[in-house]
Amino acid sequence: MVDDDDARPRLRVTSVTLAASDAGRLAACYARLLGTPVTTDEPGWAQVRPPSPDLGPVLSFEHDRCFTPPTWPSSPGGQSATAHLDVVVDDLDAAVAWALEAGAVLDPFQPQPDVRVMRDPDGHPFCLFTEG
Repeated sequence: MVDDDDARPRLRVTSVTLAASDAGRLAACYARLLGTPVTTDEPGWAQVRPPSPDLGPVLSFEHDRCFTPPTWPSSPGGQSATAHLDVVVDDLDAAVAWALEAGAVLDPFQPQPDVRVMRDPDGHPFCLFTEG
């Protein structure tokens, strides 16, 4: 149910934060992948900020000293991937090739023929897909 109450404060999601073994390295991968600059790179924290909020959210990467790569698809006892990024592309094959150049890997499990599940250098899954 949508709350149309004028008393509700303005709330807007502006960024997504991923845990990382190396925040700067993960930011560099996503910056290359998305063609978006790394705007913050300090010890333990990095950000990739698109030039306009219309082009997507800010991606933040926070060092986690106990980082464990997620298991996907999930399995009992594994560190579940509780969230993932969906990235729309114009050409799926070209986008996969570009993602590989940026440092991602193709996940061995591909549940849909029109989506490619990729893994970033820390093992977070993300999906490339075309709108159709």
